[in-house]
Amino acid sequence: MLTFLQEFVRSPLTVGAVAPSGPRLARVVTAPVPRYGDPVVVELGPGTGAFTAAIAERLGGRGRHIAVEVNERFAGGLAARHPGVEVVRDDAGRLGAVLAGRGLDRADVVVSGLPWAAFPESRQRAVLTAVAAVLPDDGAFTTFAYVHARFARPARRMRGLLESRFEEVVVGRTVWANLPPALVYHCRRPA
Repeated sequence: MLTFLQEFVRSPLTVGAVAPSGPRLARVVTAPVPRYGDPVVVELGPGTGAFTAAIAERLGGRGRHIAVEVNERFAGGLAARHPGVEVVRDDAGRLGAVLAGRGLDRADVVVSGLPWAAFPESRQRAVLTAVAAVLPDDGAFTTFAYVHARFARPARRMRGLLESRFEEVVVGRTVWANLPPALVYHCRRPA
C-alpha cells in the first residue's frame, strides 16, 4: 500500500489512484479469464498486483499470463512476487509488439487496471485500438472506472471509445466494497 501511494505521488497520471484495487473488484474484473484450456491473458497496468493474483488463481498454472507495466518499480515488485507471470516493462499502446515479441499474435482476454480517466483522448484511443487489434472475435476485455468519476468528461469519453471499439459493452454492478467504489466494463466482439 505504501509503495502504491509513493508511486501515485511521484506520477499521478500513470498510477491514477492512491490505493490498489480490492479483492472484490479483482474478482469481478477477472471473471472473463477461463477456468479451462490454455488461454493467453494480458494484464495492462497491473501496478502492485491486485488483479494479478486473481488471474493466477483462475488460470491455475495453465495458459500464459503476460503483465504489461510501464512503472519500473511496480514491474520489479510484481516479477518478484509472481514468478509465473511474464512481466513486461512496456507501454500498453505497444501491445501488438509486446505479444509479437513473445511469439503471439492474439490474446484471449485482456484485463486492464489502467487509469483511463487520467489519460488524454489520444492515449485512450491508442491503447484501446491496440487492445481491439489483438483480441479475436470471441475475446474479452474488462476494465473499470470509479463511480464518483463516471460522469466526468474523460470517463464519458472513455465509454464512447469503448462503444466504438467493441460491439458489446456491458456495465456491471457497482463494487461498493472497493475503495473508492468502482464499476466494471465487460467488452466483447472487437469492432
